[in-house]
Amino acid sequence: MKRTRRNHGVAFKAQVALAAVKGDRTLAELAEQFQVHPTQITDWKQQLLARAADVFGGSPPPAGTPDLKTLHAKIGQLTLENDFIDSPAFTGGVLSEFKLRLSRVFLPLASDVPPDNFFGNPNRGHKVPG
Repeated sequence: MKRTRRNHGVAFKAQVALAAVKGDRTLAELAEQFQVHPTQITDWKQQLLARAADVFGGSPPPAGTPDLKTLHAKIGQLTLENDFIDSPAFTGGVLSEFKLRLSRVFLPLASDVPPDNFFGNPNRGHKVPG
């Protein structure tokens, strides 16, 4: 019979990890008592030991909200840059010449393609077995 996945709360994890740190019972006994796999108990114990220094001021918590003034300034700057790039003054010069040259390299002109195969005429250029 397949067991459904359980989500353990923070208080339960802390209780199990503290019991493992005490060391008065074996992992097998703790696993049986709390009905959790011994590997899970070991993981929670390692997490508790790794983060124990944070309880006493080890590292400051990450900032919750970013500075809105800075973000609005950045949005305004990027909007101006995008408007400038899309403006006719910018696209009418070197950029449009560059686009024109690229289109000639990658897109064949009508004069470069023979009229037989321009639209993929099935009657010409392809021999149908018969």
